[in-house]
Amino acid sequence: MKQIIPFLMLVSACAQVSPAPNTRDVAPIPPSAAKTEHIVTAHGESWVDPYFWLRERSNPEVLKYLQLENQFADAVTAHLTQDRETLFDEMVGRINEDDTSPPFQKGGYRYFDETKAGKDYEIHHRVALDGSNPQVILDENLEASGHEYFSLGVMEVSPNDRWLAYSVDRTGSERFQMRFRDLSTGMDVKETVDDTYYSAAWSSDSSALYYTRVDAANRPYQIWRHRLGSADDELVFEEKDESFHLSVQASRSGELVFIQLQSAVTTEYWVVDRATSKPEVVVPRVAGVEYYIDQSGPYLYMLTNRDAQNFQLLRTRADDRKTWESVIPHSASITLENINGFKDFIVVEERRGGVTTLRVKWHDGTDKFIPFPEPSYTTGLRDNYVWDTKAVRYRYSSLVTPRSTFDYDVSTGETKLIKQDEVKGYDPANYRSERVFATAQDGTKIPISYVYKEGALSSGPAPLYLTGYGAYGISYDPYFSSSRVSLLDRGVVFAIAHIRGGSDMGRAWYEDGKLLKKKNTFNDFIACAEALQELQLTTRDKLAISGGSAGGLLIGAVINSRPELFKVAVADVPFVDVLNTMSDPSLPLTVIEWEEWGNPADKDYFDYIRSYSPYDNVASQRYPSLLVTAGLNDPRVQYWEPAKWVAKLRATADGANPILLKTNMGAGHGGASGRYGYLRETAFEYAFVLDQLNGPTSQR
Repeated sequence: MKQIIPFLMLVSACAQVSPAPNTRDVAPIPPSAAKTEHIVTAHGESWVDPYFWLRERSNPEVLKYLQLENQFADAVTAHLTQDRETLFDEMVGRINEDDTSPPFQKGGYRYFDETKAGKDYEIHHRVALDGSNPQVILDENLEASGHEYFSLGVMEVSPNDRWLAYSVDRTGSERFQMRFRDLSTGMDVKETVDDTYYSAAWSSDSSALYYTRVDAANRPYQIWRHRLGSADDELVFEEKDESFHLSVQASRSGELVFIQLQSAVTTEYWVVDRATSKPEVVVPRVAGVEYYIDQSGPYLYMLTNRDAQNFQLLRTRADDRKTWESVIPHSASITLENINGFKDFIVVEERRGGVTTLRVKWHDGTDKFIPFPEPSYTTGLRDNYVWDTKAVRYRYSSLVTPRSTFDYDVSTGETKLIKQDEVKGYDPANYRSERVFATAQDGTKIPISYVYKEGALSSGPAPLYLTGYGAYGISYDPYFSSSRVSLLDRGVVFAIAHIRGGSDMGRAWYEDGKLLKKKNTFNDFIACAEALQELQLTTRDKLAISGGSAGGLLIGAVINSRPELFKVAVADVPFVDVLNTMSDPSLPLTVIEWEEWGNPADKDYFDYIRSYSPYDNVASQRYPSLLVTAGLNDPRVQYWEPAKWVAKLRATADGANPILLKTNMGAGHGGASGRYGYLRETAFEYAFVLDQLNGPTSQR
């Protein structure tokens, strides 16, 4: 083990460090690792986890070590200070700092959000439909004042337009305090509720709010009802099975309150009866069967994968619920992903050929599709709160098209652009977006979407930034980022690998990238990296890769497997200590996650997870340059996972490429909460990547 460097000596060394690769010689070393080794025993085997002690959040040496790592990362990248400022100024310069969102109707008001120059957070407004009574209902900047971190969880206005329920998190722990504001006076009432989560729903008479509470493991497991003016909240529903989490939502009609129970592979819905205020089950759960409910007119519609891998759409009378009839049958090539119910029709989000389409379907079975101008894009419904309407609002963007808000008239088929985000100095005509395919080990064709500035590839292979996710069935659709333009304008190609583990190409795409097939995710990403080089888009010494959370697991796995394939890697809040985390049911989300990764108590899953878990497979080999981020208050990926991984890499890896850890000491899974803080973190990452790729960042 390397010699321990005293604190003062470390600071002095860091202050004098140059940007040369040998900066790892003065990197921090966990000072107590050698004398607090932890023995792990499982399935008859034992091994040492020398950095297990980093889990001791209350240990002053842990915080000291994280702070030393931050100082070290700042010292190693000190030569990039001007580059970071240049990138940050560019990113801020592209956005309209003084801006308002398109107004939308809800109840008797139109609502819109405002941002102001120099302010990190949104200001929420409303005005009556006749233009009277304009008011600020919530200024997030005031709520965040004096706090390093701020996140708004719930913001729900009651059906009678008088009450605002909103929740705040000021640590990044994702444990929110619910508050109530009387919008007739603009003042909060005294009653508050702690330890709430992301969902809430008002009763139809505006007298009570249904909300979720979390347990010690941050699992939303209870639904409570708070009656305004009462100090005694009522428990409405509790789920004891630790593999399920709960959410609550009102139907668009306002007539129903849905309680959703969901594990990774099973769902169940309950409806709160208006007369008795008691929940009634819609369809009892069946292990491995998912279904999703929404109301449309007199019907309940159900999206389910029962006997339908890519889901089918059924419906029943809302006042009966005995007989379900088919509306859209199962298709082997089309995946039904979501439904939104309105009075006279529903909108079905379908995935066809790897992209989302929106189908409007009336109760009589007739339908039409909303048209889109590009072959590859991201879309989804947004801000639709009116039950009896003929207008549907959706958002749209692509790798070259900034986020745009449209209204679609379901009667006439007319599409109207309401607003497109202003991106100063950006002309989409100067950029190109394309799609190619890589061939995975098993012959599967893996899509890759990429974008570049015209001319970037005219002189041969270019620097390329490849990202991916590949977990939980979450699709990584091509979307626009104004910050990303800073890479494109420097000749960098940006690419997304649509790997298995997501649902980019349908439900089977997800099933083939989880549990005992998880390695397909990593092999797909490697195949994409190789294909981009074979196509002469980039080379190994010009290839950067990035992923966050479960995408950070992806990055950790592929640099263990093929470190020579990449020049530089970024792993944001990476889930890299998979075996230890999945073996500890006391940690937040572990039990829920067993259906995604497997339970190591089963020897088959233990062996399989151990074979790819990034922390457990660090080897004595040369790794690419690496930037790792963490959040001290992160409840999803505990800070110690990236910290342990970096410590082990430093002690084990060959070569002198920098390995940096940046921990946000006042935030959680999402990093900085304010928009300017987020852009500074992005600028830090981009400057590091561009420097490692030897690309020009500023006039230096």
